[in-house]
Amino acid sequence: MPVDSATCVPGPGGRYGDRVAGWAAIVLAGGSARRMGGVDKPSLPVGGRPMRDRVLDAVADADVRVLVGPAGPVPPGVRLTRESPPGGGPVAATAAGLSLLPAGTPTVALLAADLPLLTRAAVRMLRDQLADPAVDGACLVDPDGRRQPLCGVWRVAPLRAALDRLAAARGGTLDGAAVRALLAGLTVRDLPWSGTGPPPWFDCDTDEDVRRAEEWTR
Repeated sequence: MPVDSATCVPGPGGRYGDRVAGWAAIVLAGGSARRMGGVDKPSLPVGGRPMRDRVLDAVADADVRVLVGPAGPVPPGVRLTRESPPGGGPVAATAAGLSLLPAGTPTVALLAADLPLLTRAAVRMLRDQLADPAVDGACLVDPDGRRQPLCGVWRVAPLRAALDRLAAARGGTLDGAAVRALLAGLTVRDLPWSGTGPPPWFDCDTDEDVRRAEEWTR
């Protein structure tokens, strides 16, 4: 059973799927931020720039970048789409983002939009893990070993297959599906951050998290 379809806003040139990408990035920006009063969390500034834009910068060298979230201005070259239904959660948003990738795209970074400390070096380290053909994806983990599933890089084919299996098991819908359920059948490498600087896996779920991230960027 196919994954949920997505409505999309064409990027420059108005076309999708015109070439095969070496790798792509999907940034998920559709959360409701209930713990922060329902604000548009990805647009909150950290270090003087919206968190969403900082994440997009960390994947600036991707062949294709997709932002999944409400309509609004996006940086040049970024493709915009919305999960179906709107607010349907990160799994539905993942399906929406994948629907915009050119056929044959081998790998994709799947990232939350509230990772203001993410760096290109961290993304590169994750991508390097896919040199092992036995691995379907790689995620950063925090110092306590907790996986950060929306700070990872994946092979597109097994990720699509996992979405199809999950949709079939849920009667054709991905609305409200859990990321843990999506990843349950995949071979995932959990990767501690070994680089220097602030933790790139740090996500901002509260006002205090935003304050801490702001301090790290000074």
